[in-house]
Amino acid sequence: MSAFLRTCAAFCYAVLMVWCGAPTAHGGGGGAAAASAEAGGAVAGSGADAGAGAAAGTVAAGVSSSPAASSGPALQLVESFPVETYLDHPDLPQAYDVWVEMISGARETLDLAEFYASDSGASRLSPVVAAVEAAAARGVRVRFLAEKKFHRTYPEILDRLSQRAGIQVRLFDAAASLGGVLHAKYFVVDGREVYLGSQNFDWRALTHIVELGVCLRDPALARAFAEVFAYDWDLAGAAGDPPAGASAATDVFPLPLTAGDGVRDTLWVTPVFSPRDWLPAGARWDLPELVAMIDGARTTVRVQLLTYRATVRDGDSFEALESALRRAAERGVSVELLLSDWCKRAGTIEGLQSLEPLPGIAIRLVTIPRWSGGFIPYARVIHAKYLVVDGREAWIGTSNWEWDYFYASRNVGVRVQGRSLAERLDRFFLDLWNGPYAAPVDPHAGYTPPRIGE
Repeated sequence: MSAFLRTCAAFCYAVLMVWCGAPTAHGGGGGAAAASAEAGGAVAGSGADAGAGAAAGTVAAGVSSSPAASSGPALQLVESFPVETYLDHPDLPQAYDVWVEMISGARETLDLAEFYASDSGASRLSPVVAAVEAAAARGVRVRFLAEKKFHRTYPEILDRLSQRAGIQVRLFDAAASLGGVLHAKYFVVDGREVYLGSQNFDWRALTHIVELGVCLRDPALARAFAEVFAYDWDLAGAAGDPPAGASAATDVFPLPLTAGDGVRDTLWVTPVFSPRDWLPAGARWDLPELVAMIDGARTTVRVQLLTYRATVRDGDSFEALESALRRAAERGVSVELLLSDWCKRAGTIEGLQSLEPLPGIAIRLVTIPRWSGGFIPYARVIHAKYLVVDGREAWIGTSNWEWDYFYASRNVGVRVQGRSLAERLDRFFLDLWNGPYAAPVDPHAGYTPPRIGE
């Protein structure tokens, strides 16, 4: 096809999408500040957060972009599951395989932003670390940004990488600027593809925790994350005012990705970030996007998280998300929250016990059985973070739903409109919801928190 005909075809496709009602840019902005709460949420621990269903068309295997940024699917769900459980989904690739493949494919740049890095002997993370070192050895410029607070706890991998030629490691004292922590978990390869998800750069995340992430192979999406990385990299190098810099072309979002293999579905993808006051120009804040999704629900709202809390540690309330959930339930939407048993802790369980009795709202806590080899600190827990609305749109990210994740800590995510992805996430959700590990919250019970750390 000639260049002229390709241009005409692209123009006609764009007109058709508008004529058929393709989504417009999502709304944003808003929200009031409150006092910080991160210190005991994601920061308190490590491991998980310091620490079956049939295939749905092509989303399990991925969807192709128009045009493709690189070989492979443009959007691909990726999981990790605890060994010795029924939670493996054969249609979803494992994070440790996808990470090695992506990193091994790097030719020019590899930028990683992680909460921390932790390995233990020969684990599923070990080949990933080796792939990072091999990338540097073949001339790839590697930069690894990690939260400074947890370097004291987990120094080994970061110190090892920092001694390799071609690898720069920078510790981000996020508390000094943002007020919280670098809680995001993502990496960008060659400015053309990005991985983000709930998996920390931790051997436990790849073997003993329920995790979910997404690989995006598209230059425009990769650029949005690359700009947040550059912003934080500069901030970590010279703490102070937010760094200046070019903003991503935000008018391209939501970006259409076209499903392949005969599935007639277009996924519209928008990258979203937090905290509100520390974003590059043009970057979308995630909290208003989540509220808008819930406010637009007509039938179902399904949420899976490590933790959920509508109060702040100083006693103030964090009402944005809970008010949206309550509004949804009041208009007849079925609201389901699937949370880890870490929520049995005092200060968290009380809010869930007051929310669960409301008509239209159901909450279940998930307890993953202990590994046969013994107790593993900060593991054997659900840690995936996603929202599914009406089986038609979804959010996948790195934020638990507490005040600090949106106002004081760095997190990343994507909002995706399209049934093929949302319906696959619904089944991922229901596998746990209807399984033996989940139990409804009892509004009248006295709960004993599980053993979490050492």
